Amino acid sequence: NTIQGDVDFNSSDDRHVFNDIYEKILSDLQSAGNAGEYYTPRAVTQFMVDILNPQLGEVVFDPACGTGGFLVNVIEHVKKQFKTSKDSAKLQDTIHGVEKKPLPHMLAMTNMMLHGIDVPTNIRHDNTLSRPLKDYGPKDRVDIIITNPPFGGVEEDGIEKNFPKKYQTRETADLFMALIMHLLRPDTGRAAVVLPDGFLFGESTKTNLKKELLE
Repeated sequence: NTIQGDVDFNSSDDRHVFNDIYEKILSDLQSAGNAGEYYTPRAVTQFMVDILNPQLGEVVFDPACGTGGFLVNVIEHVKKQFKTSKDSAKLQDTIHGVEKKPLPHMLAMTNMMLHGIDVPTNIRHDNTLSRPLKDYGPKDRVDIIITNPPFGGVEEDGIEKNFPKKYQTRETADLFMALIMHLLRPDTGRAAVVLPDGFLFGESTKTNLKKELLE
């Protein structure tokens, strides 16, 4: 028997209430100073998902997923397209994320489970930038990338060697941009990325990235 006060995750009402509480916890992290990077405002993530309009069966990837806010919005968007009982399993296979830090990774795993991804094995604890770009083949490419990569970060020595010379920098956001461009499928690929103002006006690696994007 369920003891009064416990959360019953088999109850949709209980899950809904707990999810609201969880969202509040994540939004509170935003104003916690040292944890501000973990949470992108819900209105921003919702807008970006609406613009990309992910479809059931498309592979969606967040290479710096934090607590999973973007992926949660994608899940809720795609759920509206469900027609058969097999659609939920298809969605589970197409939601992918990577988070470098242990705490937000744990929070992202919980977030996925709260939104119907019961076994979130595709949410990995890793640094996406630590894999050489040349090691990614056609099978690694995805339909959609949606992310808010860390701003102002500097990667440890050697990480930049995973990228071609024209993209070599230790600035985290620029490396993520190079990775995103490389990982998109050439036919269906599309991305929505939160970037700092400096990306628009910076030079060196930023110039190379912008030149390639425009071309």
